[in-house]
Amino acid sequence: MFTKKDDRSYRKALDGVSFKSMAVGQNTHLTEFRLEKGSRIPIHSHPHEQTGYLVSGKMTFTIAGEAFDAEAGAAWNIAGHVEHGVEVLEDCLVIEVFSPAREDYL
Repeated sequence: MFTKKDDRSYRKALDGVSFKSMAVGQNTHLTEFRLEKGSRIPIHSHPHEQTGYLVSGKMTFTIAGEAFDAEAGAAWNIAGHVEHGVEVLEDCLVIEVFSPAREDYL
């Protein structure tokens, strides 16, 4: 699978949170998220392992009840079924890989 830049394929996940699938394989799912300052992703969990990289912006993660401040260049891995959420402190661009692929994002 190969995709090119396309600003039209973003989908709204929550207020201030949009995403697009960039590439999907048999075991992985690459996504790009745009998060607006002041938005929140409430505490949740899912069966997918989640590995991410903060390209730009600032946010605070809560992962398994522990807070982590993240700035551009930060990276993370969240195991499946672990509760996590995000408070967006500045507009952010995030790249994340989920395994297995997130059917709900396709």
